[in-house]
Formats: sequence, C-alpha cells, structure tokens
Amino acid sequence: MRKINDTLLRAARGERTAYTPVWYMRQAGRSQPEYRKIKEKYSLEEITHQPELCAYVTHLPVQNYNVDAAILYKDIVTPLPGMGVDVKIKAGIGPVISNPIRSVKDVEALREFNPEEHVPFVLDTIKLLTEEQLDVPLIGFAGAPFTLASYMIEGGPSKSYSLTKSFMVSEPQAWFMLMDKLADMIIVDIKAQVGAGAKAFQIFDSWVGALSKEDYRIFIKPVMTRIFSELKELDVPMITFGVGASHLAMEWHDLPVDVVGLDWRLPIKEARAMGMTKPVQGNLDPTLLLADWSVIEERTKAIIDQGLEVPGHIFNLGHGVFPSVDPDVLKRLTTLIHEYSAEQVKVRS
Repeated sequence: MRKINDTLLRAARGERTAYTPVWYMRQAGRSQPEYRKIKEKYSLEEITHQPELCAYVTHLPVQNYNVDAAILYKDIVTPLPGMGVDVKIKAGIGPVISNPIRSVKDVEALREFNPEEHVPFVLDTIKLLTEEQLDVPLIGFAGAPFTLASYMIEGGPSKSYSLTKSFMVSEPQAWFMLMDKLADMIIVDIKAQVGAGAKAFQIFDSWVGALSKEDYRIFIKPVMTRIFSELKELDVPMITFGVGASHLAMEWHDLPVDVVGLDWRLPIKEARAMGMTKPVQGNLDPTLLLADWSVIEERTKAIIDQGLEVPGHIFNLGHGVFPSVDPDVLKRLTTLIHEYSAEQVKVRS
C-alpha cells in the first residue's frame, strides 16, 4: 500500500494542516523543457493515448516542483469523440470541432459516453500513476457543461460566445437536453476516474464567466447542482473553477461542492467577506510568475496569510502556467509556500 501525502485532501475538507498545500493548473505542460521535447514528436492526443508516456508527463511536475498533488494530463474535450463529436486540438488555437451543434437534432444525435470503451487509455494512466508512481493525490477533472457546450456550438474557442448564448436562450429545450447529455457524460467520466484511483477532481467551467448571474441561475446552476449531487457519493473532494467569474463565486458556494476555486480577480479576504465559508483554492495571478522574485514573494505571502484565516486553503494560480514561465520559479515558489505557511501556522497555533 503506497503512503500518500494527504495534506491537500485534508485542506479540501476544511481541516487545519501543518502547511498550505499547493498545485498549479497546467503544471504538467508547456513550461517544462522535458515536455516540449516530447511535444516535438507527439501531439496531445498521442500522449494521452500512451499511458506510460502520459503518466510520465503527469508525474513530472510532482518530481520537479514538489507540489502536493498531480493533475491528470489530458484535455477537457478528450471524452467528446466518444459522444460522436469530431474534435481536433490544433496548436495555437485549441479544440476545433467540424460538426458543431446547430439544432435539436444535433443534440439528439450525441451518443452515450462509456469511459471503459471510449477512453480506456485515461483509466490505464490513472491506475499506473496511483498504483505504482505517485506519493501525492491525483486530481482527476472534467470540463463543465457550459464550457464544453461553448466549444461544441461555436466550433472552437470564442471571445464572445454569441452562438452559444443565443442558442441557450432561443432554443431552451435543446439547450437543457444538451446540458443533461453532457452531465451524464461528466458523471460517468468522473466516477470512472475515481474508480481508477483519482483522489479528488476539479470541474473546469473555464468560460462560464461570460454569463450573467441571472442566466447562470436559470441555464447552468441546475445542471451543476445535479452533477455535484450525484458525485457526492464518491466521497472525494470536489473542486469547481472558472475564469473571470467572480460575480458567480457565491453561486458556486451554494453548490454541493467542497472547494471553490478563485481566479486572481477576487481576493480570498473579499470572498470570505461575501460569506464564503467553504475551503478555497487559489489565487496568484499567473502573469506574476514573470515578475521579479520580490513581487512574487510579497503577493504569495499575502495570499497565504488570507488563506490561513480560515481552515481550508489550497494554494494555486488564478489560471494556468504560461509557457514562458521558468520552471525554477515554480520550484522556488513551492518551497516558499510550504516554508512560509508552516512558519505562520506555528505562529498562529
């Protein structure tokens, strides 16, 4: 039986810990020279289809940075081909879909997702990591219905989400059918990931900040409530996260979720002042990793101080690591987070 450092899991449950645990979104990827070398030969899809290679990429930042969790290397659109979505991840663009959703018939045509049949390589990667390699928890993940729907309707990344939002309000029957089908996929996908060994999971609703609070409550909140309610039985920490969605922070807090992820726009102390009592994750602005170390240190300590005011803080960035970030900065940052937070815990105890 492998001994696992469970500090992050305990923080996610709101327990006091000896130090503030940390992991970084996109910690496995573009800023690592080892990863860039692999990408010269393999695409993202090719890496994810090779469990040993995918496990290596997932495990690498744990070895390099000494973070308190690994995040599974894959994309949020990885399950979509199993539903009949023709999606390709194009360099410099992102997911591009050649058969976008345009009508209720397109929604009806989506197939039922079966993880064991459609993404066995993902489950094999998880088993390899959790049974043989990691001494920290593995975080599984999925894209949220709105974010996935935005790619499926727009046909790729969007700045305005105009097609998505117009479809949402003008075709509500088709919209809610799409939400239900995506929720079905997410639920069985996360259950399979946890069954294979993932010890926590995060739902990325990356682009839901494009919606107003009212539209979120009408068109999104019911399906998110269903997803987290049905996954609660897994008894693993559940994290939700989006970008540019500070106006939705308390809507997320209302969900049956364990941890609310914050981007850099909403300080932890302000979230607490709004009434947020659940554990939080975040939230250093990732662009600051390109600044002088004195700036990084000052901002990091401020976030840790705010996080320690209430038990249950997981340090992270407010979004993903940029390709231009020096890996040595992330390693130094992890050490700072661990050492400074441990000192502050002792002072406060």
